[in-house]
Amino acid sequence: MLLHSNILGKGQPFIILHGFLGMSDNWKTLGKKFSEQGFEVHLIDQRNHGRSFHDNTFNYEVLIQDLKEYCDTYQLENMVLLGHSMGGKTAMLFATTYPKMVSKLIVADISPRYYPVHHDTILEGLAALDFNRIKTRKEADAVLANYIPDFGIRQFLLKNVYWEDKGKLGLRINLKVLIDNIEEVGEALPSTLTFKGDTLFLHGDTSEYIGADDEALIKLQFPKAKIKTISNAGHWLHAENPKEFFDYVMQFIK
Repeated sequence: MLLHSNILGKGQPFIILHGFLGMSDNWKTLGKKFSEQGFEVHLIDQRNHGRSFHDNTFNYEVLIQDLKEYCDTYQLENMVLLGHSMGGKTAMLFATTYPKMVSKLIVADISPRYYPVHHDTILEGLAALDFNRIKTRKEADAVLANYIPDFGIRQFLLKNVYWEDKGKLGLRINLKVLIDNIEEVGEALPSTLTFKGDTLFLHGDTSEYIGADDEALIKLQFPKAKIKTISNAGHWLHAENPKEFFDYVMQFIK
């Protein structure tokens, strides 16, 4: 089955992969800006997310095979590949597995290392959404607020709520499979894998996902990596400081 995507512009292929519990729509504004710079931007929904298919298997090996099948279908090569968080892990594994297909790799706020499970409360909140009783987004937000005090994170999660049928809300994500396979999301990039092409790692200055300790590991597996910090931004750096994010990416790929 083919991944769902939104394709913008014409030119060199530029693939963008969202993070865990995200979707291609999160990147629409930046995707449009990149497409205006002469790129054919592919905003992709990874499996069990957005409008892409649901499947019981969920790990980085199948995520890169989904992407390979997508690229083969659209005959994409010599691409710019950008991934955020979980999408960054998919992008790293794809670039190290199919290095000839990737001309530039951009990894947003994630390192190749292992991350312990830390989405428990968010997943509990999403699991508490009973759409037999919840009839509006506002009601869904009220339930999530019991688990997630941060309004911005709730707004991000509520993008997954949609009208399944007339008068019936549902979730776009395959929540059960994501909960069952949550351990997979933090998996490390295998330590034997390297990508020798041009690579840019971006991290938010208030985020803890990439620290000073990660730099040696990044340089080991991505010897040409540049590491840049986005100011006034946490883990959702592309949404919190889109201008600086866009400028760093454009400097790197031009």
